[in-house]
Amino acid sequence: MKFALFHCCVNAMGLDQYFSSTSSVLKRLGIEALNLREFNCCGYPLRNFSFKAFVLASARNLAIAEKQSLDILTVCNCCYGNLKYISHILKEDTALGEEINATLAKEGLHCESEATTKHILEVLHDDIGITQLRARLKRTFRDLKIATHYGCHILRPSKITRFDNPFKPKKFDQLVALTGADPVSWLTKLECCGAPVAGVNDDLSMDLAAKKLMNAKKAGADYLCVSCPFCQMQFDRVQSAIIKHRGSDAPLPSLVYTQLLGLCLGLSPQDLGMETNILPIIGIQQFLGEKSGDGGHHCVTPG
Repeated sequence: MKFALFHCCVNAMGLDQYFSSTSSVLKRLGIEALNLREFNCCGYPLRNFSFKAFVLASARNLAIAEKQSLDILTVCNCCYGNLKYISHILKEDTALGEEINATLAKEGLHCESEATTKHILEVLHDDIGITQLRARLKRTFRDLKIATHYGCHILRPSKITRFDNPFKPKKFDQLVALTGADPVSWLTKLECCGAPVAGVNDDLSMDLAAKKLMNAKKAGADYLCVSCPFCQMQFDRVQSAIIKHRGSDAPLPSLVYTQLLGLCLGLSPQDLGMETNILPIIGIQQFLGEKSGDGGHHCVTPG
């Protein structure tokens, strides 16, 4: 498999572990991910300031991938949702498409929305598949309880993203379960992490994050596992701020899925950037054991 890797601005600004762990996992799995330097921001920050600038930003990325005859692989839920959304509306609104393409033509680009955008969870679950992934594992977890956090933009709007059932999603839980970890059932699993209001209403942002953290702890989770850099920053950086300013019980550390999977693929903590997580996750290694003959310890996926 070969993709154009879309990094996400947030990763570049302070979430190196998602990039390093993703690169290491993709390499280990034999997936070729090309870095196209021409890519720009997906346009997410522009949506409420200038809708056409927002559309143009995503359309330009789609056009760049299309010119290279590549599909896009993204590790960010917001980038994933935006690129999928713009691809959809350009097919629906021909007048807007013509206007956007007139601008893109100045760079020798044209967007027909032929490049497909895929989230890394989608590639792992749908393209490679659970059975093939499990066969590649070197070791699995035992007695590790994980609260999987899907994030908003990977599931909604469901008619556009089409990643999973937005009300009872299973794919992320199944990907966690193949590592031997137990995905716990928790009440606020599908609620927003609070990242969209950070910087606008920090108290509300912390309230939303704190509510989810409390609920995940109550469900017995040892760690949170996310697939979106915004969610990871919320549960790592913002959680550390909650602990500092509000006081808290023991923290509930969060890691990105490629870190969880990478450990089971035999990659080192250094390969996965684990030392750069603000709330330490090194302790997760105590749950690792050798892979058993039946593929390790597995659980029944919630939902």
